[in-house]
Amino acid sequence: MIKKTYLEKQGVCVVTFTAQFEKAKQVQLVGEWNGWMPEMMKRKKDGSFWIVKRLKKGREYRFKYLIDGSLWENDPNADDYVPNPYGSTDSVVKC
Repeated sequence: MIKKTYLEKQGVCVVTFTAQFEKAKQVQLVGEWNGWMPEMMKRKKDGSFWIVKRLKKGREYRFKYLIDGSLWENDPNADDYVPNPYGSTDSVVKC
């Protein structure tokens, strides 16, 4: 799930990424906003994972989830999906 809140005066889109991967030990968010560097997501009591990012408003960003360091997954609720050079797709969040 992706939840967005806009801070108009700052030109910022605050995005909460929430992902449910029941058997995962760890999930990282990986996106183009920081050069595709993995960022560890926090685990909730219900077993889902979450992280909040402040992104520039008016842009689109590619991202994926990295599960247990080896499995790449898209967000089923992404705003869009685009092909990547590795033969699959990336999720897109539109801010």
